[in-house]
Amino acid sequence: MAKAYKGIGMEGANASRYARNTKGDARGYAKIARAVAERTPAGGRVLEVAPGPGYLAVQLAQLGLRVSAIDISRSFVRMARENARAAGVALDVSLGDAAHLPYPDAQFDFAVCRAAFKNFSDPVGALSELHRVLRPGGRASIYDLRKDAPRDAIDREVADMRLSRLNAALTRWTFRHMLLKRAYTDADLARMCADSRFGRGEIADDGIGFELRLTRAP
Repeated sequence: MAKAYKGIGMEGANASRYARNTKGDARGYAKIARAVAERTPAGGRVLEVAPGPGYLAVQLAQLGLRVSAIDISRSFVRMARENARAAGVALDVSLGDAAHLPYPDAQFDFAVCRAAFKNFSDPVGALSELHRVLRPGGRASIYDLRKDAPRDAIDREVADMRLSRLNAALTRWTFRHMLLKRAYTDADLARMCADSRFGRGEIADDGIGFELRLTRAP
């Protein structure tokens, strides 16, 4: 069976380092959580694909949404469950692949994916699966790194993470030599949307990243 993700797996020490590095991005998670909540019916069902340690999923649940999450990493599934328990919120976290979601059709009002889409081996399959599990009229947002993100903007982003000198250097190297190579252009995203069940999407650049907005037709 083909590997569901690009690069090395986020397990063990790799997963722990990622969790430490991204824990301080509370403002970023809060901003996305509010945007999702504003576009989701009160008490609606939200799916987060590739939640990592679960920081965004927890904030979504704290806003009163019913949240499910799925990740390919066993380490991240465990972390997300632990973080939800520590926050005192209900969070349904499953182990699985973005291109083969283990949910029935038309289950969710909104789906979100942050900083992981570029790592999927089958991005078109993942888009089509999001379409399948959304209810008619349901919406999705994918947030990720832009292929054309300027190096100085990436350096400022890493500086804002307030990492140790060694960890910051490693993170900058990862951005430049790994993540940017996997990232997509707007033309790539438009082509993948056209090849998926959505047919089209709306792309908005935001800093070093983008938001891809998708809607399942009513």
